[in-house]
Amino acid sequence: MTAESDLAFDPWDPGFLADPYPAFAELRERGRVHYYAPTDQWLVPHHADVSALLRDRRLGRTYLHRFSHEEFGRTPPPPEQEPFHTLNDHGMLDLEPPDHTRIRRLVTKAFTPRTVERLRPYVQRLANDLVDRLVEAGGGDLQRDLAEPLPVAVIAEMLGIPEADRAPLRPWSADICGMYELNPSGDAAARAVRASVEFSDYLRALIAERRRTPGDDLVSGLIAAHDEDDDRLTEQEMISTCVLLLNAGHEATVNGTVNSWWSLFRNPEQLAALRADHSLVPTAVEELLRYDTPLQLFERWVLDDIEIDGTTIPRGAEIAMLFGSANHDPAVFADPGRLDLTRRDNPHISFSAGIHYCIGAPLARIELAASTTALLERAPGLRPAGEPRRRPNFVMRGLEALHVEV
Repeated sequence: MTAESDLAFDPWDPGFLADPYPAFAELRERGRVHYYAPTDQWLVPHHADVSALLRDRRLGRTYLHRFSHEEFGRTPPPPEQEPFHTLNDHGMLDLEPPDHTRIRRLVTKAFTPRTVERLRPYVQRLANDLVDRLVEAGGGDLQRDLAEPLPVAVIAEMLGIPEADRAPLRPWSADICGMYELNPSGDAAARAVRASVEFSDYLRALIAERRRTPGDDLVSGLIAAHDEDDDRLTEQEMISTCVLLLNAGHEATVNGTVNSWWSLFRNPEQLAALRADHSLVPTAVEELLRYDTPLQLFERWVLDDIEIDGTTIPRGAEIAMLFGSANHDPAVFADPGRLDLTRRDNPHISFSAGIHYCIGAPLARIELAASTTALLERAPGLRPAGEPRRRPNFVMRGLEALHVEV
């Protein structure tokens, strides 16, 4: 174990945010677990440990299924943040069995592989249209003009949100996701609460409309979903599920798209190989998700004491699993700092693992492949127009913008 004062890890330092991977290498070299006082968390940087802990039932995304805040030694969230926590705490991502099991089972009945696969032509057509507009304009901001509108439109189409209602979806999502950064500010919390209220109110009205007139969409499917015990989703569970699907369904895709293309621009020999052989797109998508991971950190509460490499981490502590570090672990990935679009043995954990494995991973892969293919085919001369700025976030790693020319 290493004291935090001795670590290069600093999630608020611009230099670290620009390139955290050298600091991750130091963490891995210096041990399997490190206490970091500024966030009161235990950092876990190795792939084997992260992979095992994601499946370890002694850890949980919540502790409230077993303990009160006081019993767990934690302070309840401020009352003014209640709308955010009500929304967040009823979603699959922040629940543990048996509630997680029940909700995921019901959501899976509506969010089927067939449902996702049926969207493939729509996704490719939309990606083609967005890239054509980018080409007609002679370039633009790849994030604003492609990375953001594509997944937002896809998940909105899937949920059955009318096109005229979609403008607030990305701002709501961005404000809610601000609460997942380390030590969010009071202003960030206030924005998340406001977005939680507005998004919940909108979905409550949409659910009421779909109850009256069901359609061929995911909201209608969630309303109809039940199992042999006639379990159904509550209204709050449906609202939280829709928000989770939107947030998780496009935040990672937006960041994954721009991170990937910036990585390709900085590795011109790999970009040239991809342009010469579009059949590399599937392995390229996986490698790019590994190489510059959109979700850098995933948190879990310690429900029962655990030991890592001789260090006991007590119940009530919080573990921060460093996905970006795990995805660069040389014990698992040969030459991990090299972008290799032909990499076949690629057990990255960018979509997590265990019971919280991303339910939307198949859709994210379709979206990333569609946008990559559209850019390769329709904008073969795509190039950066200047150096992009990193967003001042660590957990959700992305860019402020990625300006390009065609």
